Amino acid sequence: MDILGLSTSPSSGGAYALILSETEGNRRLPIIIGTFEAQAIALELESIKPPRPMTHDLLKSIVENFSSKVEKVVINDLNEGTFFAQIHCTGDESNEFHIDARPSDAIALAIRFGASIYVNTAVLDEAGIETDTTSVESTSKGKGKSKKGEQEAGRTEMTKMEELENELQTAIETENYEKAAKIRDKIQKLKG
Repeated sequence: MDILGLSTSPSSGGAYALILSETEGNRRLPIIIGTFEAQAIALELESIKPPRPMTHDLLKSIVENFSSKVEKVVINDLNEGTFFAQIHCTGDESNEFHIDARPSDAIALAIRFGASIYVNTAVLDEAGIETDTTSVESTSKGKGKSKKGEQEAGRTEMTKMEELENELQTAIETENYEKAAKIRDKIQKLKG
């Protein structure tokens, strides 16, 4: 995954959305993170060095002083809307170990080490947002055709589904990823 950027919304209460994008694909993964984590990521992305080390800079120094390094970060789980991650490190004599972390902290550290960021396929399937407009349109059309002949309640639900998919596409096009994530969750509830 690549870091596409950070976005905020006045309704988010100070939270930011960290947007990850598939390196070889068209899905994006918005992850809501706190202000301090967003600042730590943004400063490193912009190559701005504060006069005193930030927490993630300190962590990098500690890891390096133990003759270790961060190899990669994996966002490996999504449970009740909360993402989970692991930091994969190597130490002396190719000793490998994993550390559980919040995705925001893991990514802030990965940037500092130049490590790769990965997302478990199941997590991306569940929470990823498709950016290809043709697939969303064809999905909506296909579902509308398959509902013909069903009772009125089914058509009303499908209309709601189509409406949500259109809203999702608009949110993606306007890069309002926080809204897109909320709409994606509504769609998942309707499907489930």
